[in-house]
Amino acid sequence: MSALFLHYEIEPSRLQSDVPYPLDVRNGTAYVSVVAFSQERLRFAFGGPATNWVGRWFANHEFLNVRTYVRHGGEPGIFFLVEWVPKQVATWLGPLLFGLPYRLGRIDFKHGEPVMRGCVTDRNTSFLYRWARGGTGNLAPCERGSIDEFLLERYVAFTKWRGLSRTFRVGHEPWPQTRVKVTVEDDSLLRGHFDWWEDARFAGANFSPGVRAVTIGWPRVVLERPTARETGVARI
Repeated sequence: MSALFLHYEIEPSRLQSDVPYPLDVRNGTAYVSVVAFSQERLRFAFGGPATNWVGRWFANHEFLNVRTYVRHGGEPGIFFLVEWVPKQVATWLGPLLFGLPYRLGRIDFKHGEPVMRGCVTDRNTSFLYRWARGGTGNLAPCERGSIDEFLLERYVAFTKWRGLSRTFRVGHEPWPQTRVKVTVEDDSLLRGHFDWWEDARFAGANFSPGVRAVTIGWPRVVLERPTARETGVARI
């Protein structure tokens, strides 16, 4: 599962209204990451062979997801704002099973060539990027306490679909990663989807050739209300 993470800074006040969980900020700044990846060996941590057969249709393909960083019940995680996938059946199963905001898109990733690039299109808009493979450095896990660790090493996801809030865990080895210099040639896909995108500032990118296997846990309904400390609102 190779993955390219493109990170953007945004003022929390511009983003919070689109996110039903308290944002997890760093030095007063919220982050949104656009993640382009292919997934081939996802395994469900429940259900055995039957659910893994479903996973072939639901989760083993290319993705472009737009995620931000949240904290709920004292636990840091990610919240998916939108995800583009190339299979129509995934757009039916993803929201139903996990609350994932899947949309159908045409995806073309070339992450194994000298000039690595990707293109995701949705009707008349696109997200297009490229970078030179020679620009990648040594692969290593994220440094403890670094901004890279804050943005990459998240293993809890929160979703909300049709009023139902859910959370699930993802398991895999730490990302072997390196920072890369990426050129975004077209971001009309995101500009057309988010009214706050024009205020987002590109903050860098990380590339990983992938991890060997990924497991995903069964989603749980989120019942716990956020604390006053998480929301910044005093409760009397």
